[in-house]
Amino acid sequence: MSIALGSDHAGFELKEQVKEYLQSRNITVTDMGCYNTDRVDYPDFAVKVAKSVVAGEQEFGILVCGTGIGISITANKIKGVRAALCCNEYMAEKARQHNDANILALGGRTTTADEAKKIVDKFLSTSFEGGRHKLRVDKIHDLTGK
Repeated sequence: MSIALGSDHAGFELKEQVKEYLQSRNITVTDMGCYNTDRVDYPDFAVKVAKSVVAGEQEFGILVCGTGIGISITANKIKGVRAALCCNEYMAEKARQHNDANILALGGRTTTADEAKKIVDKFLSTSFEGGRHKLRVDKIHDLTGK
């Protein structure tokens, strides 16, 4: 499994903790920035991760900004992305089962490292159910032409 990671300055510390956790599980991680807590603009990193996932360079992406809101909104502007801001394991499970989410967004200022690890585990271990959910995902993609 390969994961693209990205964050802004507000999400940097949580991104680093998630990166370390993923690497401890022998998951390949590509860190697409940012690389410190100096102020940056989250759209720059959301786009890098989103394009990488859509191109098939990584299976999934994980993005972190202060709340996860801005970075997820930005990622969802890229055709083929289904980024989900998840605040708990249930949301992560449903994002994968029902929406075939390919990017997980987290809030660096709203999510603890322990919570993030559980959310990440649930997101990565849950499969898309397809069926009636595929029809809905297809409708979403029809809005942007996939």
